[in-house]
Amino acid sequence: MAYSETRIVIGGLAHVPVLIFIANFIKGKFGIEIEEAKDNVFNEEPVKIIEAKDKVFKEVKAEDIKELSNKLDIIEQKADEVYEKVKKKNKKKKNKKKKKNN
Repeated sequence: MAYSETRIVIGGLAHVPVLIFIANFIKGKFGIEIEEAKDNVFNEEPVKIIEAKDKVFKEVKAEDIKELSNKLDIIEQKADEVYEKVKKKNKKKKNKKKKKNN
């Protein structure tokens, strides 16, 4: 027996409240644990931010930033060197495979 599209749509819509009830029932069973976890996270004390307006501190901070910047440049150079070495090794491996296949 064939059903019309409207009958199928009405039947589908009739099941929507049942599906919502089941979803809310499942949510209710597991929702309590989630709410407790949220309470635990938000009840912690916020971190206090202290601003330093001392020039000496700012100069030391600037020097530290320069040191870190230099170290990062060195690390970047070493990473480039390693990348080039790996690239060369991969080329050698490809060349060896080509020679073996020929």
